[in-house]
Amino acid sequence: MPTYVYETIPEDPDQLPRRFEVFQRMRDASLTHAPDSGEPVRRIITGGIGLQLGVLKRSTVVDKKSPAATACGCATGRPHRH
Repeated sequence: MPTYVYETIPEDPDQLPRRFEVFQRMRDASLTHAPDSGEPVRRIITGGIGLQLGVLKRSTVVDKKSPAATACGCATGRPHRH
């Protein structure tokens, strides 16, 4: 089950919002009120760590004969017909 981050919506503009996490199924509806205080809440979108199975390394050397090297997808060094 994913963990969702919620933030209270304070009625007093001088009060700071409070954040908390909730384990919920993806198909569950978002909370509208904090379970402990009853304050109105909104779900916060955060970046997750995702799955990191290995480190991807990219080469900065471009093979100019490769079709992927040009914007049109055709290899350089021969006439282009578009």
